[in-house]
This record gives sequence, structure tokens and C-alpha cells, in this order.
Amino acid sequence: MTAVRTFLCAPQGCPYVIVRVETNEPGLYGLGCASDPQRTVAIRSVVDDYLGPMLAGRDPSDIEDVHRLLLNSGYWRGGSIANNALAGIDVALWDIKGKVAGMPLHALLGGRAREYADAYTHVDGDDAAEIAEAVLAAHERGYRHVRVQVAVPGTDTYGTAPADAAEAERRRLRAGSWDSTSYLRHVPGVLVDVRERVGAGVELLHDAHERLTPSQARQLVRAVEDAGLYFLEDALAPEDAAHFAQLRAAGSVPLAVGELYSEIGQYLPLLEQRVIDFARIRIPTLGGLTPTRKLVAACELFGVRTAPHGPGDVSPVGQAANVALDVSSPAFGVQEAARFTDATLEVFPGAPVPEGGKLYPSDRPGLGVDFDESAARRHPVTAPLEHDRWALLRATDGSAHRP
Repeated sequence: MTAVRTFLCAPQGCPYVIVRVETNEPGLYGLGCASDPQRTVAIRSVVDDYLGPMLAGRDPSDIEDVHRLLLNSGYWRGGSIANNALAGIDVALWDIKGKVAGMPLHALLGGRAREYADAYTHVDGDDAAEIAEAVLAAHERGYRHVRVQVAVPGTDTYGTAPADAAEAERRRLRAGSWDSTSYLRHVPGVLVDVRERVGAGVELLHDAHERLTPSQARQLVRAVEDAGLYFLEDALAPEDAAHFAQLRAAGSVPLAVGELYSEIGQYLPLLEQRVIDFARIRIPTLGGLTPTRKLVAACELFGVRTAPHGPGDVSPVGQAANVALDVSSPAFGVQEAARFTDATLEVFPGAPVPEGGKLYPSDRPGLGVDFDESAARRHPVTAPLEHDRWALLRATDGSAHRP
């Protein structure tokens, strides 16, 4: 390795941190995704000022050794900032290894366990009729899995589009508030109604986005039984994970969690106790492919399926790593899919794009995704605190609330 470079860009609207690891072989480099939209500048500093300078002269093929070296270098190991920085380098090393071998990444991970990864898309709306229409339209486009989010009148509801310009501005400034009681009264009935309207031919998912207390989460599980969900996501926040056994006992709804987890050890008690059905892994936040592939193997052993995090704030580089892991693992369940903008597709040639609700792995060596630096410069990131507004949610009494 001769250099490690970072690039900040926002062709999708949210900030990306892209890492490029260069070598002394002409034209041989690897790309990684270190994107955490809320702490972009901090992650860039960890890569540029701490991890990158340690790599000069080292062999990029020694991925396990490099990963352990960088992991230990901070002494206080882990955390989302350090792990995202580490992931950017780690995935880039896997990209290099694939290019040197002349093999796509999924072949390095054991080869195909399936031809493609089933993807899910997102729809939202104000009522069951509107949502059902959007679900059926997505199904017509080939999606067998659709995440459904329901707008709750008078409250700032995750995953739903603002009703008008005034509401959009309130959300931008985080001047709205969240009412869990209204959510619990309104959303379950709408989800059941949507199921009745769309029938059994499409899988429905819903994300509670860690906004409920454990007792409220149990209420939700009981209330959505008849919606026939493929899974209910983040009914509990990471700090409430000890309550998953009670949540499991509350009903038969499949449970998914994990996009907020920054250590693979956070999943292990849930796997051992068999209280979740899907692991919502996020490769950048877990420190890269090196630890994540080991977690996925553990999921397979405990009968838990994977549902990797892949919205627009995971770059096409990160999504390519997701798809390679998806098609090579027997534990795979479903892959979240982003609708990449034309600008994003220009910046990232070879970006994974769903075809009829399916994501196919690249057959090109490595990740199969490239990065156009000149195109990226046309899409600079916003000021560091601007994107943080997204998470500044408050409850009806004015107290700070999980986003």
C-alpha cells in the first residue's frame, strides 16, 4: 500500500465518505464505504490522520492482520466512528484482493449460494388505500417485499413524506414532535387494512425505528399480528435489547434489529437466546466485511436470517459489498434497496441497481463499482451539523427523543 485517500461527496443528498487505498502496482486500488451521515468529518479524520498513515508499505493481501492492527491501534476499541473508518479501509482491501485474483467479491466469499438477492423497497402514505396502491405498484415492478410506513396525523412520523411545504420546513428544522400514543392507536389498524387490500402475494415490512418503550413495543407486536408482517424492525432500541425475550413472548411477529449496532458482540446474546429472526447488519458501522462475514456465519448457525441495511446513506460501494455477502450466504433473507439518483449513478459507475426487485452481483473483479472523482466534486457535502437536524426529534412534552 502506498496511500489512503478519503473523498466526501453527496450526490444522493446525504454525505458519503469514500475511501481509496492505493498500491504500488499501476492502476491497482480498492474502494470502501465509511459513510455515517451524522459524523462524516470525524470519520474522515480517523482515516486521514490515524489509520491511513499506518498502512504505507504494508501488504494489502493481509486483511485479517491489517484489520486487527487498526482495530487495536486506538486502544479504546470500537464505536461507530472508529468502525466506519476501519470499514472503509477493510472493504477496500477486499476490493483489491478480488482485483488481484481476477474474481468478483462474492466468489472470494465462497461463491454463489443463490443467483440474486431479493430486495425490498419503501412506500408510505396517509391512509390504507393510498399505501395499498403504492404497494401493489411496487409489486408490479417486481418487488416481492415492501416496507410500509404510515403517516400519523399531527406527529412527526419516521419514514413518511411531509404533507406540504410547511410540514417539510418543520421537519427540516425539527420543530415537530413525536407522539407514541397516537402512533400506537393509528398505525396497527392501517397495517392490517393494507394487508387486507393487497392480499397475501406480497411481503410487508414495518420499521418502528426504536421510538417505543419496551411496554409499548409489546403492545405493537400484539396489535399487528393480523397484518402478517415479514418482519417488524427496531421495535426496541439497542439499549433495551434485554427486553427481546418479553417481546418474543408477546406474539409471533418476526423481529428484526441491528442497523444501530456497532459491535458484532451486540448480536450474540440475541442469537443465542433465539429472540430475533433477522439481523439488520450495516457493514460500515460493524467495521467492514472482515467482522461482518463472521457474524453472518453465526446467524446461519442459529437460524437467523440477514437483512442488510442499504438505504441511500449507504453508498453504492457499500451496497456492492452487501450484495456480494447476500448471494454468498445461506443465511440471507432480504436486502434493503435504495433508489439511487442519476447523480449517484454517475459518480459510482457499476452501482448495484435493482432489476425487477432483484439485486444481482457484479461479475467484474472485486466490488465491481468504481468512483468518478471529477463527478463527485460537483456534489459537495453540506456543513457538518446540517444533516444532524434529521435526528433532533422531541416528544410532545419537549424532551429529546430517539429518532
